[in-house]
Amino acid sequence: MFLNKIKDFWTKKIVKKRLSNVKLINSDSLIKKVGVVFDESYFYERKELIKKLTQQGIHENEIEILVFKNKIKKNEKYDYPVFSYKDLSWIAQVDGQEFKNFTATNFDLLISYYDVEKAPLLLTTYLSKASFKVGFASIDKRLHHFMIDTNAENYEVFMEELFKYLKILNKL
Repeated sequence: MFLNKIKDFWTKKIVKKRLSNVKLINSDSLIKKVGVVFDESYFYERKELIKKLTQQGIHENEIEILVFKNKIKKNEKYDYPVFSYKDLSWIAQVDGQEFKNFTATNFDLLISYYDVEKAPLLLTTYLSKASFKVGFASIDKRLHHFMIDTNAENYEVFMEELFKYLKILNKL
């Protein structure tokens, strides 16, 4: 637990230093492929969030998720990709194959669904190859193209605001 806090501190410091010269890419393309990264310690309605995305016309096979858990139990099996502090190194790198596959994918939209800054989540958003990144206003502003000011427990409000503005921006 204590080592995770130190690892979290150093990784945040490295990511924030790298953010000082980040250039966000503008994209005019429509949204077809969506990536969602979220913290399962604060948000459990994964299926409802995917349902909201499919109701807006995004095909379920075009949605990929990556879940952060504080601790992964040894014998527990998941039906979705998961990573934790255990996968994070001291130099802000993640060793898990699920993480590498997720960050290497060129998403049209990345939804960073977490409102508490944790180093592995910040690193995921930073390393993602997504052309349009959306997240919460409570997270570092340099990571996202668009931020929504609400909390993670109100996923209906978040999704409603997200799709309202995506339509205004002609992304849908």
